[in-house]
Amino acid sequence: MPNQSRVERSLLGNAPWLFLSPHLDDAVLSCGALIEAQAQFREIVVVTLFTEAGPAPHTRAARSFLRQCTEGDAGKLFGARQWEDRAVLEAMGVQVIHLGEVDALFRRRSKPGHWGSSAWDRLPPELTHRYATYRFDIALGRIARGDKELIRRLRGDVATLVAQTKSELLFCPAGVGKHVDHLITRQIGEGHDESLVMYSDFPYDLVSHADGAYMKRMGYVPWTWDVGLGTKAQRIRQYETQADALFPSGHIAVKPEIYYVPGPRPAS
Repeated sequence: MPNQSRVERSLLGNAPWLFLSPHLDDAVLSCGALIEAQAQFREIVVVTLFTEAGPAPHTRAARSFLRQCTEGDAGKLFGARQWEDRAVLEAMGVQVIHLGEVDALFRRRSKPGHWGSSAWDRLPPELTHRYATYRFDIALGRIARGDKELIRRLRGDVATLVAQTKSELLFCPAGVGKHVDHLITRQIGEGHDESLVMYSDFPYDLVSHADGAYMKRMGYVPWTWDVGLGTKAQRIRQYETQADALFPSGHIAVKPEIYYVPGPRPAS
């Protein structure tokens, strides 16, 4: 049928799908119901980009994040988060790939060539990290110039994975909430025009919306999935290291998953 969305057409078959997840939980948070339902019928691969922390000393923003989690040591925390992610997704019948890039909270600047290591190490962490704060840097979507090479390299890695898995659809975040790692992941997906589907970033989308001007420019419109939402909260709670920080009230909202797909072409 000509009015079917890109996802609806793919649902008629069983071709592989590939999901890009910025962090170790984003795919399940935003797409868990669709992923679990479709993993019964097709090969699904979740590729998580930013799966590592960096060494101390950390910025104030990173230290605040660690205090909210169940493990205060960054290395141990991310090790536990990797284990959680594999456990949850593999139980859903999904293949898991962790690309091992450093989370924005811990990503360091490159040391200038004229600086000695000892002098560089004595600087406050806010001066040696690409994103000094969460509120005024990471959450405002200001992608650092130093991340350009990272983006270029990840584009190549993802293109290779799409080819290897023969994925019919590539899912990436819509960037709701403007977290820089989500926007970087969106940029990486943008080059795959023939297969790209964007997903609304949960729980950011409880308080924010997708960038309407961006979606209009892309020609994308919303498409909703509401099957299997009843068990999604249980999957999210299995990310025990972060669930309480993400949902301090203990309540995980049940809402349909929103995806963005190419809209119908105007009649010629």
